[in-house]
Amino acid sequence: MSVSVKEVAAEAGVSVGTVSNVLNRPQVVSERTISKVTAAIEKLGFVRNDAARQLRAGRSRSFGLVVLDARNPFFMDVTQGAQHRALDNGYTVLMGASDNSLSTEQQLLDLFEEQRVAGVLISPLHSDLGRLWRIREMGTPVVLVDHGSGDRSFSSVSVDDVEGGRIAVRHLLDLGRKRIAFIGGPQGIQQVQHRLSGAQSVLAQTPDAVLEYMPTNNLTVLEGRAAGERILAMDPAQRPDGIFAANDLLALGILQALVMSGELSVPDDIALVGYDNIDFAESAIIPITTVRQPAEEIGRTAVDVLLREADAGDQAVREQFVFTPKLVVRASTVGPNQAR
Repeated sequence: MSVSVKEVAAEAGVSVGTVSNVLNRPQVVSERTISKVTAAIEKLGFVRNDAARQLRAGRSRSFGLVVLDARNPFFMDVTQGAQHRALDNGYTVLMGASDNSLSTEQQLLDLFEEQRVAGVLISPLHSDLGRLWRIREMGTPVVLVDHGSGDRSFSSVSVDDVEGGRIAVRHLLDLGRKRIAFIGGPQGIQQVQHRLSGAQSVLAQTPDAVLEYMPTNNLTVLEGRAAGERILAMDPAQRPDGIFAANDLLALGILQALVMSGELSVPDDIALVGYDNIDFAESAIIPITTVRQPAEEIGRTAVDVLLREADAGDQAVREQFVFTPKLVVRASTVGPNQAR
């Protein structure tokens, strides 16, 4: 049975208000009184109920985080970075994945509102942010994660995915590849749109090369494997000699299909570039060249921005952090002897 504040007060011979001051405002209480209350707490085994106290105050000590796909190690690294920074500041992170479903995203936001989270971090599925406006108007700060705020109406922490698309395709072109396939998930996802846009901008300046867009229903290994099988079924004269996959999970599935077929060699016949730099990309049977995003740093920075917004309230300045992606060259594009 839990011990109440009233019982602690009786044991220490002080008022309930004094116990409350010791717990919440010790600077207004004498050292002697603090010692008496602390001794009573230790004797009775009192544990303060922070959850109830926080709910009475109107906010919990938790942040809500919505990611696109919990199966993607990139988002797990973002979550880890966010959690570490939140814990450093006395908060926890409640994470949920929308699984590329708008209704699931809305359910998670409903739940976070019911839990009275202190702030929301979200990688939104679409650019219609009407619901997020309403959440913020109710006093809960919101920061976009891995998703830019085009009109700067929300603080955001993202990566320059247009540049990421550019450096991925430029690398393939520099290797002499001329028929490039961009294999991506649903175009409604901003990150996919921007990576494709960057790829197209480079190809537009290279008249003797072509880019084919091959959409997928999702950004998963299974979808990548299916895309690889479609490439294998193509007329050899029409097959791409370079592939840029919208993320590393797709790239892993494509690699599986190509290697298992035994018909084509990676990178001799087809060079392959992924995106995210998840651990599995480096440990694949043929290590995958990829575009690195600083996932944990994105999570840490997003929490820092959210804390500043929470402190500033109505006076908050909307901050925009954009990280520059880096190419990590491995054997899937240059072969094992030249990878670095």
